[in-house]
Amino acid sequence: MKNFEYETKKPSIVFYISASLVALFVLWGAIGPESLANISDSALGATLDNFGWFYMLATALFIVFVIFLAVSPFGRLKLGKPDEQPEYKFYTWIGMLFSAGIGVGFVFWGVAEPALYYLDPHPDFMFESDEVKANAGLRYAVFHWALHPWAIFSLVALTLAYVQFRKDQPALISSAFQPLLGEKVRGPFGKGIDTLAVLATSTGVATTFGLSALQITGGLSHLTGTIPNNATTQFIIIAIVTFLFIFSAASGINKGIRILSVTNLTIAAILLIFIIIAGPTLFIAESIVTTIGGYLANVTQMSLDLNPFGDGEWLGMYTIFFWAWHISWAPFMGIFIARISRGRTIREFVAGVLIVPSLLAVIWFTAFGGTTLDMILQGNEQLGDLVVNDVEVALFVMLSEFGIFGIIMSILAVLLIIIFFITSADSASYVLGAMTSDGSLNPKLSIKVIWGFLIAGTASVLLISGGLTGLQTASIVAALPFAIIMVVMVFSLLIMMGKDMRKEHKRNRRRQTKRVKEEVYGDMYDTMKEKVYDDMKEDVYEQVKDDVYDDMKEDVYEQVKEEVYDDMKEEVYEQVKEDVYDDIKDEVYEEFKEKVYDDLREDLEEQLNGELETDVKKKEDTSQKKKNDSKKD
Repeated sequence: MKNFEYETKKPSIVFYISASLVALFVLWGAIGPESLANISDSALGATLDNFGWFYMLATALFIVFVIFLAVSPFGRLKLGKPDEQPEYKFYTWIGMLFSAGIGVGFVFWGVAEPALYYLDPHPDFMFESDEVKANAGLRYAVFHWALHPWAIFSLVALTLAYVQFRKDQPALISSAFQPLLGEKVRGPFGKGIDTLAVLATSTGVATTFGLSALQITGGLSHLTGTIPNNATTQFIIIAIVTFLFIFSAASGINKGIRILSVTNLTIAAILLIFIIIAGPTLFIAESIVTTIGGYLANVTQMSLDLNPFGDGEWLGMYTIFFWAWHISWAPFMGIFIARISRGRTIREFVAGVLIVPSLLAVIWFTAFGGTTLDMILQGNEQLGDLVVNDVEVALFVMLSEFGIFGIIMSILAVLLIIIFFITSADSASYVLGAMTSDGSLNPKLSIKVIWGFLIAGTASVLLISGGLTGLQTASIVAALPFAIIMVVMVFSLLIMMGKDMRKEHKRNRRRQTKRVKEEVYGDMYDTMKEKVYDDMKEDVYEQVKDDVYDDMKEDVYEQVKEEVYDDMKEEVYEQVKEDVYDDIKDEVYEEFKEKVYDDLREDLEEQLNGELETDVKKKEDTSQKKKNDSKKD
């Protein structure tokens, strides 16, 4: 596993604006919860009446678009540089996807939702048999947690990962609009987009905080029998978990979230396996197959069903709530999933983020929900009443039917929810910190802590103002602006990827051409050389022979000329010497004779002169001797 390093930045203006607005919202809820509840209800009614169709159509568009990206040539593009590898192993990666917060929804709604849709069915199944309503309940539960929510998360995550790791843009929602807005994304318009994303995220995360607090309180109350299941206990749980998440946040994403995520996924796997083995195993297996078939056969109709001839209350309470909740979670899940998905191709990314969680959703909701439905159909009316009136306790009541092992599983379930709560808070504070720190993927701890407290406060006031209904209302209303942003994001992403695909195509074509040339000149050169040599040998031989003859003629001529010259030189020399000797003999004799005569004359003169001088000297010596002798006498 390769750990990438990221720069820490100071908080931006988005932090001061959005944090102030969230703080004012918390203050409003604390001072006037009734006022907040009334205005929220009015906003909810207006949103459902006027924009319910938009939520349904937008989510359908998102799922079609994401699947298109995966199966099209765009799927080959990598979320990062071409040579980068995934940062996390597949199991760890999947665990972090669930622990980011959506796992809370699985645990909270896994037991209750299928049973709830059986007891409070979709209008189309109101007068159907129990078996039909039970199958429809499982199908709609899977519908709300399979492809659609993960398509919503995938779109935002894929877009952000693409602009961050391939385009080197900040980890901001506004970065996705660079192709449409250009440098304006750095100005007020971009800051406005980021602020809306932060507000939607804070509301969605607060909803999850509230659900976790509701279920932890319900579980502890059911297990102990002494802890009250009321708002005070919920606030205490939120406060405790808020302080616990700080320790996880301080250790960073590669330690805190990663370790807790693997622990979470392991506990969830234990619970799931227990239910499949201890529960109605054959019934669960048959329900999984039936639910998958019914889901695939009816997913288009369910995706576009608005019940225009009814009041739409059921869709607003359930389907549109879930779509809005998931959309409000999209900035949070998007940035977090993008952060942990660096180095994967788009096709691998979609398979991991869309297909695998959807399959797990089918198995989870069918196992837990199917077991609950089987108990209710067998006459367990208490469980049915709890699903309708105290949904947060339904999981623990269902597990208690398995005796001592059920109690152990209930304890594990509480632990699972607590860890999910901590990782949700940790992940949420990390994402909100990144979104309000100019896209830094390593935000300051102080910023994360501030966001942790603000989200905890938001969840608290929503619980005060309306409990579960208040949480649902906030999600639906706050998600609308960001849903519009996501639709525009689709076109922006297409523009970016279209340009990159053209560049990638050109690069691949150049690489292919180069590779073909190397293969031709490498593998085929010798073979072609031999064949061409054989074909051209005779024709070229005569031509080359003539050319070589002409070229060699001059060289050989000079070489032979030198050799002949050397051989003839001695013979010619002797012959010429004799002829010359005879020709010049007479001339040389006369000339030589004269020269010898002259030389001899000079020699004789010198010799005679010497002899004369000797004679004269002797005579002088004799005469002098005589004189000397006469004097003595």
